[in-house]
Amino acid sequence: MKRILAAAMAGLFTFGGVYGLAASLNVATDGLGSGDAVVAACQAGALTATYTSTYSASAPGYTVATVTVTGLTASCYGKAYKITLTGAAAASLGEATGTTPSSGSSFAATFSPAVSAASITGVSVTISG
Repeated sequence: MKRILAAAMAGLFTFGGVYGLAASLNVATDGLGSGDAVVAACQAGALTATYTSTYSASAPGYTVATVTVTGLTASCYGKAYKITLTGAAAASLGEATGTTPSSGSSFAATFSPAVSAASITGVSVTISG
């Protein structure tokens, strides 16, 4: 009986501690955390990501080394970006990071090493800041 009571008390203590920590999380548009929040985009228009594959004898096969993003507007100038090339099961094949330009409507990101074009099933672009 004492074991059951001790286990129940430990369970209540653990639940109370976890619940208290979860209740203290703040979700905001300026930071990362656990929870849900609607985050406004820096621009209303869509971005388009394109890439061109080139043949590599050392791969061997076609690879992608550069992704070009178009459709950028002034409200997204000078912000951090991350572009991820994904493969099967949304696994990351490579990432490129940088800062969007302060003018113009497009920018290019370079992947090093280049990614096998045959493995790419998706491109994700995140602009934050």
